Amino acid sequence: MKPKFKRIMLKLSGEALMGEDSFGINRQTLAEIVAEIGAVVRMGVEIGIVIGGGNIFRGLAPGAVGMDRATADYMGMLATVMNALALQDSLRQAGLASRVQSALNIEQVVEPYIRGKAIRYLEEGKVVIFAAGTGNPFFTTDTAAALRGSEVGAEIVLKATKVDGVYTADPKKDPAAQRYTRLSFDEAIAGNLKVMDATALTLCRDQKLPINVFSIFKKNALQRVVAGEDEGTLVHV
Repeated sequence: MKPKFKRIMLKLSGEALMGEDSFGINRQTLAEIVAEIGAVVRMGVEIGIVIGGGNIFRGLAPGAVGMDRATADYMGMLATVMNALALQDSLRQAGLASRVQSALNIEQVVEPYIRGKAIRYLEEGKVVIFAAGTGNPFFTTDTAAALRGSEVGAEIVLKATKVDGVYTADPKKDPAAQRYTRLSFDEAIAGNLKVMDATALTLCRDQKLPINVFSIFKKNALQRVVAGEDEGTLVHV
C-alpha cells in the first residue's frame, strides 16, 4: 500500500487497551494494536499517538463523583502516562523505536513535551506518544490530539475506536443505522454526532485538519485509512 499521508496523529482511547476486560490493559489486545501501528510505520508514515486513560481513571467517570473536577482530571492525566509507558514497552518488544512526552512534568519517568524534539523524533521515524493530555484540567484527550496534531504538522487526526465509523444511530441498538463515509465539520458539530468533543472539532476545523474515525480492531483498517481508502468516516472542512 502507498500512504496518502506522511505524518499522522493517532488518538487511541484508554478503553481500546482493555480488550474484553473490564479494567486495565489486556496484553494481547495491546500487542494487536502495536502490530497495526508497526505495519503503518513500515509504510514510511510518521506517527504521533495521543493516548487516553479511561481504562484506569477518567475525570468524568462514576468513580470521580463527588471529587473536585480538576483533581479528578489530573488523576486521569496520570493514567494516560501509565498507558503511554505500557504502549512504549509493547512497541519496544515489537522492535519499534518510540519516545513518550508528557504534558505534566515527571522527568524521572518520561521526558516533558517539547515541540521541536517531538518533530525531530517523528522525522527520525520514531513513534511519539503524547501523554497527560494537554496538561490542563477540563480538556479531553480528543482536544489534546487536535492540539498536538496541529502543533507537529500532522496531515490528519485518526480517532481509533471500537466502532468502524460514525453512524446515523447506535449500530448496536439500531440495525438500520448507516455509516457516514464523509461529513463536514459543521455537520458533525450541529448534529452532535459524538465524533469528538466540540473543542477538538472546532480546533481541527479552524486548522483545516481532517479527522477519520475508524475501528482499531478491524484488521488492517489503519493501513487502509492511511492509504486513503474508504475506511471509517472522514470529517473534513
